[in-house]
Amino acid sequence: MARALIVGCGCHGRELGVELAEAGWQVRGTSRRPEGLEAIEAAGLEPAVADPELAGTVLEHCGDVAAVVWLLGSATGEPEASAANGPRLQSLLEKLVDSPVRGFVYESAGSLPGATLGEGARIVGRAGERWRIPVTLLREDRGGPGWARDAARKVAGLLAG
Repeated sequence: MARALIVGCGCHGRELGVELAEAGWQVRGTSRRPEGLEAIEAAGLEPAVADPELAGTVLEHCGDVAAVVWLLGSATGEPEASAANGPRLQSLLEKLVDSPVRGFVYESAGSLPGATLGEGARIVGRAGERWRIPVTLLREDRGGPGWARDAARKVAGLLAG
């Protein structure tokens, strides 16, 4: 049974996590705050404390993870939101090379500026090419009908090919 790590497991991340769990995945969701952890657990997912600004806090949850889902397209706070989709993202991807992670999903839609999300998508694309790790982008806005189902298919598709 594969395990996914959802970084940025707010309400939409939990929705995706439930879809993955129903498809047989084990799902670990991250939050920086205790109330976020409670909501993740209430959704039937495994809660984990991690801050996307600190790669080490994310990496410590990757030892048994097949796919990482980076749901920070609508992250709040500056400069945190930009760094989590730029330099911090690149740093994390460089470190994931030496982990069991076999796929990376990047949310390239959201409330952040298009240039920020575009840079994140380029970083993920280059990492996929350089290290031959399967990557995919979530280009649809979270609130759309069927978003979580479609995103879960993309996560599963990373390991199918």
